[in-house]
Amino acid sequence: MQLSAFLPYAADPREVVDRVVEWEAAGLDGVWVAEAYGFDAPTLMGYLAARTGRVTIGSAILPIYSRTPALIAQTAAGLDALSGGRAILGIGASGPQVVEGWHGVPYDRPLARTRELVDICRRVWRREVVVHDGAYRIPLPPEEGTGLGKPLKILTRPVRDRIPIHIASLGAKNVRMTAEIADGWLPTLFVPEKAHDVWGEALAAGKALRAPELGPLDVVAGGALAIGEDVAALREAVRPTIALYVGGMGARGRNFYHDLVGRYGYEAEADEIQDLYLQGRKDEAAAAVPAELVELTSLIGSAGHVRERIAAFAEAGVTTLNVTPVGPEPVADLAAVKGWLS
Repeated sequence: MQLSAFLPYAADPREVVDRVVEWEAAGLDGVWVAEAYGFDAPTLMGYLAARTGRVTIGSAILPIYSRTPALIAQTAAGLDALSGGRAILGIGASGPQVVEGWHGVPYDRPLARTRELVDICRRVWRREVVVHDGAYRIPLPPEEGTGLGKPLKILTRPVRDRIPIHIASLGAKNVRMTAEIADGWLPTLFVPEKAHDVWGEALAAGKALRAPELGPLDVVAGGALAIGEDVAALREAVRPTIALYVGGMGARGRNFYHDLVGRYGYEAEADEIQDLYLQGRKDEAAAAVPAELVELTSLIGSAGHVRERIAAFAEAGVTTLNVTPVGPEPVADLAAVKGWLS
């Protein structure tokens, strides 16, 4: 099992990179850079490439609606060249509130667009002349533009013609597609003890259609990390983040995280969190997050407890343990986990 870390949305980028340099020395294998509606991910990823020498650098995630497929492919190829072949392209559909509210484009056909984007990126990296007719039309049909567009291939030569593509997905259809076409899967709020019941059928169906040359699906999941005998209080710090996702990351009836928590068996709790959050009662929403959910989605506790949580994630099929250090000694915590994984 590999060890990666998820970087925060809103911290000072320069301070974050300084931390990653220390974490890499402690044995970290990879980092994931978020992009919501703050700073963009590729800028920080490029800086990470310059400051590190070994860790993989992944986007988690680039929303598929915020850039054209060609630009996403170019960006991944550029980061891969700058980092010496360490880039991972993490993509996802995000949600209607961000896509339509921030990017100003329709949230339509997310599965079709994701599948087509993956295919287009791989063709770009193979330096094929790209012609595509689907949700994306390349070149643009003459009647919709000047009529001067022509099929092209990428000018430069990518370092790799198979940059790994990881997809963030939660719903059954999207997870099935992820298991079929992606190099890796990026689930959120992953509860290893409940993962098979929620996603087992979709993963199996997708893997049955998976091309052999893709190799095994990399499952990237984990949670907040803090090791010690007196760190249980840090679990409380996880509550607002869970409440944000379950209550505020999407409108009522269109919140994928709310739906996931309901599928875990916390239907009433998910509704309460959402109701409170949408009323602006964020502290109460955080307090309504079930203690069991906090515990099962994190790795916070004694060394023995954290090792048990790692074993649970491994048993659930996780191949890259993705953590967010929240304890007072993050470097020591990462080094300890890396030692246990080795």
